[in-house]
Amino acid sequence: MEKLEFVDRRGTNSAKWDGLEKMFGRTDLHSMWVADMDFKAPLAVRKALSEYAERGAFGYMASPDSFYRAAMDWEMRNHDYRIEREWIRFSPGVVTAFHIAVKIFTEGGDSVMVNTPVYYPFFKAVESNGRKLVKSPLKYSDGKYSIDFEKFSRDIEENNVKLYILCSPHNPVGRVWTAEELRRVLDICREHGVMVVSDEIHHDLIAPGVKFVPALQCGKPGEYDQMVIALTAPSKTFNLAAGQNSLVIIPDEELRSKWDAFAGSISMTSGNPMGYIAGEAAYNEGESWYNQLIHQIYEVNFPLLNNILEQELPGVTVTDLQGTYLSWIDLSKVMDPSEVEKAVLEKGKLAVDFGHWFGGESFSGFVRMNLAAPEEYVEKGARALVSAVK
Repeated sequence: MEKLEFVDRRGTNSAKWDGLEKMFGRTDLHSMWVADMDFKAPLAVRKALSEYAERGAFGYMASPDSFYRAAMDWEMRNHDYRIEREWIRFSPGVVTAFHIAVKIFTEGGDSVMVNTPVYYPFFKAVESNGRKLVKSPLKYSDGKYSIDFEKFSRDIEENNVKLYILCSPHNPVGRVWTAEELRRVLDICREHGVMVVSDEIHHDLIAPGVKFVPALQCGKPGEYDQMVIALTAPSKTFNLAAGQNSLVIIPDEELRSKWDAFAGSISMTSGNPMGYIAGEAAYNEGESWYNQLIHQIYEVNFPLLNNILEQELPGVTVTDLQGTYLSWIDLSKVMDPSEVEKAVLEKGKLAVDFGHWFGGESFSGFVRMNLAAPEEYVEKGARALVSAVK
């Protein structure tokens, strides 16, 4: 069984570690913010990339069907998710893909809706493209998040929403939406003529005993094909973000034609050879490594974080982690939300994603902590948080 291997990424132009001064104005922080890992990629990935580098030829590369077959097999094997090769399109990243989707499927001034708190690049994708951002808050009670379907429907109606960006699993709150929740959301969107882009990049990172349901498969076969496109990648699952190779899943021919027309207009038709090679190796041979990762996140790191905060800061609420490797922590009952950022940086010397990034000042009492790291890194981060509060 392949074991996870720690890698010290400092001094390698790592955004997570070497980007601390640019992001936070200081370099003396323990880094648990941006969502990538402090583990080496699977051995099969490193071997495949080494063989490619050894060949020494780095010319143009056609998109390999073997990569797409590997991705399709992985989805079927792990999620019972049937994807046809003709449905799949390329994007250099999921963030790029939802920027493009906003351009393709809406017009200037149209309303695009998201559920806050949510992954903050969603906001830029809407606003930088001249669309109106509509924030529909999730319902929060006793540390649990859910969708307020009545408010969701009302927000669509009142703002004449044209596009909804679904986060599934939801980053940062860690919810994995059930099939029933997804059907209710999609039915409301269909009723109001709303297109849906489902960001499913974290869909492999699911707690044991929890079932991920793809948006395109939450109903009867093909039921939502004409209104939903889904985005995913091997990057979060196997720590391959530098490969810049994401999958855009579009079952409907008309929607695909619109995507193809735009992609052709900017010559975005194929990706980084190293992204293909790494992704294919990971999908085909990374299962053992992946299983170790799931164990580390959900059975070691998350319980460790919970236990430390329960003992040292009993007023803190840690949202149940059903999906992603990102823990959403509510400090609002133990300190003034307006003081959280300064205390965490100056007293805790800890770099995290701060709550207000995910939707405004109402989330200032929260932090998001990355758990894709060795156990000792998580313990250090948890104790830094304790120091910040105390």
